[in-house]
Amino acid sequence: MENNLMENNLMEENDSIATKIIRVICISISVLISLIPITWFFCIRVFEQYERGVVFRLGKVLKRPKGPGIFYFLPFVDTYSNVDLRIRTIDVMPQEMMTKDSVTCTVNAVIYYRIRDPIKSIIQVEDSRTATAQFAQTTLRSVVGENELDALLSKRDQINTRITEILEKATDSWGVHVTAVEIKDVVLPKDMQRAMASQAEAERERRAKVISAEGEQQAAATLLKAAQKMTRNDTSMQLRYLQTLTQISTEKNQTIVFPLPVEALQRFLKPQISQKEKKDLVASDMS
Repeated sequence: MENNLMENNLMEENDSIATKIIRVICISISVLISLIPITWFFCIRVFEQYERGVVFRLGKVLKRPKGPGIFYFLPFVDTYSNVDLRIRTIDVMPQEMMTKDSVTCTVNAVIYYRIRDPIKSIIQVEDSRTATAQFAQTTLRSVVGENELDALLSKRDQINTRITEILEKATDSWGVHVTAVEIKDVVLPKDMQRAMASQAEAERERRAKVISAEGEQQAAATLLKAAQKMTRNDTSMQLRYLQTLTQISTEKNQTIVFPLPVEALQRFLKPQISQKEKKDLVASDMS
């Protein structure tokens, strides 16, 4: 509503009768001068498809911009400003900022915008490009200060959308449409980079150890099941033993393996165990 009132006041101001008479006289003289062929070279202007001309007639802007095509302007009466409607870019210079968790970093961004209303971009603001760039710098600093470093590095899409919404709302009255904002780079201090690298390395080592432990656990469970099945039949144990000897014999080595049944060692282990038990009994009786 306020924009409409401002636009009406700028474009449709009520002039006095004297002012209207002077305007009519000046326009009439300009029309007579424009009949001279030599003035046609200064009065004809061609606007490209992406250009619009905001025309001021005796200081007052016309309601509709000119273009594209060929147009004729009244000499000494009409002046115009050329407006480019193509998408343009603004490179926000790198600047140091502090995140929500008190980490200092250097951030730069790029802004994509275009002129939506040529008349507003000329009347409402002196230089729409400079104004948009300055407002984008302050907006980028404030949005970065609202987020932590992890969010700044991992959630750039949300931050870009937030900055775009703020800029679009602020520059709409200037006739500027901000299409997108992209954070180009985030530079961290050297000590912070080393700390993050150490953290990432420790995390990778932890994952490697966890994976290795899970593998050992699975292997132990599988070996237990295999051992239970093989102990049910003595022939399977002998076949497994022969398979092991076959694998050893394929390599070039001078090792000789003699199979020795475990049951044969039990005869020698039993007496030793019994003597040890006797000594323990004697010692307990003496105490």
